[in-house]
Amino acid sequence: MEISSWGVDRSWTLFLDRDGVINERIFGGYVLDWNDFRFLPGVLEALACVRGKFARIVVVTNQQCVALEMISQGGLEFIHERMCQQVADCGGNIDAVFAAIELKNDPASRRKPNTNMALEAQRQFPEIDFSKSIMVGDTGTDLLFGQALGMKTVLIESQELVTVPSDFRCSDLSTFLHKI
Repeated sequence: MEISSWGVDRSWTLFLDRDGVINERIFGGYVLDWNDFRFLPGVLEALACVRGKFARIVVVTNQQCVALEMISQGGLEFIHERMCQQVADCGGNIDAVFAAIELKNDPASRRKPNTNMALEAQRQFPEIDFSKSIMVGDTGTDLLFGQALGMKTVLIESQELVTVPSDFRCSDLSTFLHKI
């Protein structure tokens, strides 16, 4: 499916996973310190280029490292504040970051593919229309999250085998955003 046929305009919302989409993913581990956070090549420039092309840009990320007591919630929030500030310093914008900090097996978990983080985003930004939203992620849970809400889905290909279908696949966020 061609992205041009989606009809993306300023009324759309872009949902982004964090690890593996915005920054380098640490397989089998977590980004626990700002010094370990590395933006993927082209991400900062691409986010600057699409500023104003979306109504909202929202990050939704599973971060059970907080529940595992590997990092405090304040420490995670500091990483997200620095990430958003660096994006802004380069001319881009992230409107909000929602992090599911619960354990995978927690019955009350907000973790993707559960849609609670998107519903929280919609409560904060009532103009969000999921049928006019795109979810960009690098895992099957990211794609299932988007599909459950009727979003367009984009898979950023990685080392992980993903069998969940997506509307579009590409090697990185920069490549996708330059096609918008």
